[in-house]
Amino acid sequence: MIFSAFFKSVAQMGDPRFRRVLFLGIALTFALLAGFYALFLTVMNEAIDGGISLPIVGEVTWIGDLLGWGSLFLMLFLSMFLMVPVASAITSLFLDEVAAAVEAKHYPTLAPVKPTPFYESLRDTVNFLGILIGANILAVLLYVMMPFAAIFIFWALNGFLLGREYFQIAAMRRLGRDGAKQARKENFGLIWLAGCLMALPLTVPLLNLFIPILGAATFTHLFHATQRARSSG
Repeated sequence: MIFSAFFKSVAQMGDPRFRRVLFLGIALTFALLAGFYALFLTVMNEAIDGGISLPIVGEVTWIGDLLGWGSLFLMLFLSMFLMVPVASAITSLFLDEVAAAVEAKHYPTLAPVKPTPFYESLRDTVNFLGILIGANILAVLLYVMMPFAAIFIFWALNGFLLGREYFQIAAMRRLGRDGAKQARKENFGLIWLAGCLMALPLTVPLLNLFIPILGAATFTHLFHATQRARSSG
């Protein structure tokens, strides 16, 4: 079921609506990370404006430059773990369009649904972004404490979060928020497993940027497959 849904999604990657969401997600992700770094530098420069006075040594004016370069390397390090989750969260703002494209191609007999209002999508995206960033920052501590298990923690954590979010988006279009939560509970194991399989390529540069789109399309197929199984059972 999972692999069938995934390969159907890959086959549809040429869809113009897929490409639009991909480019929007990447552009907004870079803009957000650049803005956060600029804000961080501004706050840091204000805090150490004029240099720092140390006992015996006296006033040190070069520490700002040192911290500036250090912050750059810190942001590059953190972006390795945060860029994909952030991209996933931002892209989720537009994933309703991906789900609609999947349904138009593969489930044309379904009744059309109203698009999710923008403010609701924005609210869900902000909540998801906060959870993703918070969880991945906390996970960095686990990576340091258990470096041998870091990659498995990354896969399990982001697999759970991405699977939960993408299935919710696909299900909400047809069942509403409450119905989507119930469907998610009923298919918890399948969703987490599919999410982990989606998380595997997250550690592959460039390929990882396509995962939000593929994930949204794959979970749209999975949602309809679980609904068919439920109705036939």
